[in-house]
Amino acid sequence: MILVAIGSNLPGAGFDTPRAVCLAALEMLERDPDIRVVARSRLFESAPVPLSDQPWYANGAVLVETALPPAALLARLHEIEAQFGRVRQVRNEARVLDLDLLAYHDVQNDRAEVPPLLPHPRLRERAFVLRPLLDIARDWCHPGDSRDIPALLAALSPGQALHPIR
Repeated sequence: MILVAIGSNLPGAGFDTPRAVCLAALEMLERDPDIRVVARSRLFESAPVPLSDQPWYANGAVLVETALPPAALLARLHEIEAQFGRVRQVRNEARVLDLDLLAYHDVQNDRAEVPPLLPHPRLRERAFVLRPLLDIARDWCHPGDSRDIPALLAALSPGQALHPIR
């Protein structure tokens, strides 16, 4: 499975809410000739991690199919972010759009000098990533420790506020 996270906590690129940004980014992914969106999660609203005074995020996830290799797919995701006005400056900053390559089949890469890191190194720690994945990839198992999404969710520390956006 190839899994991508979508998040936003700022309006931008002509969209007045983070939810609208995420929906527009999903539409852009669905129109990409090299990417086929197989499944989309619901969108969730979540507190920023680490906790800060930033606005809350809209988060979701998609299951995709593509012939693009991991590095090329990540580059394409970054191109889409840039079209929405994303400029990467500081880690964990507020952002108009964040597209993260979470997993690419069973590929495991922890070598920072050969991006992308796979599976995403912090996906096991974040409810805002795991909960949307439950909608689309319940049976996916983390290749590093073989736990599925329900088990990863159960192992989270408490206190990560998250709820579906209606």
